[in-house]
Amino acid sequence: MINKVVSSAEEAVADIQDGASIAVGGFGLVGIPARLIDALRAQGARDLTIISNNLGTDGFGLGLLLQDKRISRSIGSYLGTNKEYARQYLEGELTVEFTPQGTLAERMRAGGAGIPAFYTKAGVGTPLAAGEIPTRYNPDGTIAEYSKPKELREFNGEQYVMETALTPDFAFVHAAKADRYGNLVFSKTAQNFNPDAAVSAKITIVQAEEVVDEIPAAEVNLPGIYVDRVVNVGPQETGIEFRTVSE
Repeated sequence: MINKVVSSAEEAVADIQDGASIAVGGFGLVGIPARLIDALRAQGARDLTIISNNLGTDGFGLGLLLQDKRISRSIGSYLGTNKEYARQYLEGELTVEFTPQGTLAERMRAGGAGIPAFYTKAGVGTPLAAGEIPTRYNPDGTIAEYSKPKELREFNGEQYVMETALTPDFAFVHAAKADRYGNLVFSKTAQNFNPDAAVSAKITIVQAEEVVDEIPAAEVNLPGIYVDRVVNVGPQETGIEFRTVSE
C-alpha cells in the first residue's frame, strides 16, 4: 500500500543538504509552502539555489531564508518589494538569474516532461538573449558576472531563444487537498507555479491544508506520480504584500 504522508514538515525536509536546489511554488505570498520554508529554516541547510518567481517579502516566506543568508543563487522573474533581496543582489552577496515568468514556468514543466530545452520568442532582441544582464555584482558595485548569451534559431522566418529545462533536487508545493497517494487539488491562484514546480524536481514535498484517504480521479489536479512526501499543515493564511485601505 502506498502512503506518502509523513508526520511533520520537519521530517519532510530533514534530508535536504547544503547546496541543494529547490523549486518553490506560489506567487509572491499567494499559495506558497510557508510551513515547509519555516521547517527548512529550522533545519539549517545553507548555500541553496532557489527556483521561484520571486523570494517573498522581507520577513515572510522565502524572505526569511534570504534574511538568514541561506540562499546563494536565485532563479526567478523579479525582485518585487523585497529590499533585502535587492540589497544582497546589488552588494554581491547573491547570484540572480532572471527569466521571464512564462519561461520560468515552462522551464520547470519541461524538466518534468523530460524535455532538455525548448525555443521561445520571449526575450528575443533583449539583453536576456544577448547575455547582458548582470547576474552578480562585486561589493564595490561593479559587475562581477553577466548572464550567458542564449542560442538563437529561426523558425518560419522568426527568431526564437533557446531555454534549458530546470530539474532541481527538491520542490516545495502548497496544495489545498492531498490524499495518501500524493494526488493533489489546488485552490484558485495556488495553481500558478505549484504544479510546474511539483513535476520538475527529483523529490517533491507537499504541504496540504487537508489530507484525505483518497481523491476521486476527476477532481485531481496533479497525479501522485509526481509527489514523494505529503504533510498535513491545516488551514493556512495568505500574506498580504500590498495593503490598501480607504481613508
